[in-house]
Amino acid sequence: MSSEVPPDGSRLRRWLSDRPDEIVLKWAFRGLLVATFVILGLDLAEMQRQTPSQADPVFPGMLPQVEPYLPSIRQGGPAGPGPGPGSAPETVAGLRNPVTFELVDGGRLRFDGSIEPGSAERFAEEIGKRGDYIKTVVLNSPGGSVADALVIATMIREAGYNTEIASGSYCASSCPLVFAGGKERAAAEDAAIGVHRVFAADATAGTPASGMDNAQAVSAECQRFLLEMGVDPRVWIHAMETPKDELFYFTPDELTKLNLATVITPKVTKTAKAE
Repeated sequence: MSSEVPPDGSRLRRWLSDRPDEIVLKWAFRGLLVATFVILGLDLAEMQRQTPSQADPVFPGMLPQVEPYLPSIRQGGPAGPGPGPGSAPETVAGLRNPVTFELVDGGRLRFDGSIEPGSAERFAEEIGKRGDYIKTVVLNSPGGSVADALVIATMIREAGYNTEIASGSYCASSCPLVFAGGKERAAAEDAAIGVHRVFAADATAGTPASGMDNAQAVSAECQRFLLEMGVDPRVWIHAMETPKDELFYFTPDELTKLNLATVITPKVTKTAKAE
């Protein structure tokens, strides 16, 4: 019997012939998905490397406020559903920290914390490792970088994941853009979901006039994205009308009318302890 090693092409054909078609298709799909995430991450990195004169300055310098639990713009109304300024300090501090990811039971990927520049690349790495197991991305974030939020939302939609904002959770500023990326979007009736206008976080981003131009450009981009996701772009009109130090909190009825949420889930109440 010959001991010669078959050419690489022969080994590849043998490997393919020994496996069902569905396995081959699965690996081909995974390769395509990872390649898509890599391209999106590289595009984001390139935008962040460019100077304001070379690139659309919206993305390097325009950020929403990321302070948790801002007050409601609705005079005389509630401060918004869910936890508020009186929440435990560790809860507020956790939201201010950079976003973390944790895969829990039921294919749920927890997405907790602020969306900082570079978060999209970290998210791409996370789903590159765990993408087969993820079914739903569960959000709890005060927002942050619009560019990263849009890229993350696009990755969520392309992967076919659902999004969720659980009972008592918080999703504000650019976080609702990530929420909009879900194929199905579930929001608890007591979740705090709000938006406001973007602002120039960096004083070197440009003059007041250029800052206004940037804000208009990013708002148009966000409305275009929401429209592509099947969400009423009036969601971002509410953002444009709301100062950066306040939030427009959506009611459950508004969430469904604007198609930001596809389903409203009940508030989770703690059961009384047995005496």
